Amino acid sequence: QVQLVESGGGLVQPGGSLTLSCAASGSAFSINAMGWYRQAPGKQRELVGVITSGGIASYGDSVKGRFTISRDNAKITVYLQMNSLKPEDTAVYYCHADTVTISPRRYLAVWGQGTLVTVSS
Repeated sequence: QVQLVESGGGLVQPGGSLTLSCAASGSAFSINAMGWYRQAPGKQRELVGVITSGGIASYGDSVKGRFTISRDNAKITVYLQMNSLKPEDTAVYYCHADTVTISPRRYLAVWGQGTLVTVSS
């Protein structure tokens, strides 16, 4: 069983920066891709960024050039560095991981509970 716990959300002024962390815990598993998604009130959940186990990252169009996703495989943690934040970045940010259990091999998408990021003056 795998659990994801996000941290680092909070209130920040426009133009500011914030870094989110997502730590995976459990046993008898491995993780392939990890990523961040977000959902604002009244809107659909959207991709923020995804990073492969090899460190290849991709981003949603709305955050390209401002956000950076990274991961530490030893710590089984993914990070999201957010710069030049805008009010429209306000949302609940969810961590996601594609997990694989070990013996027997099973594939399971896992989501964190989310952390709220509010960008406001």
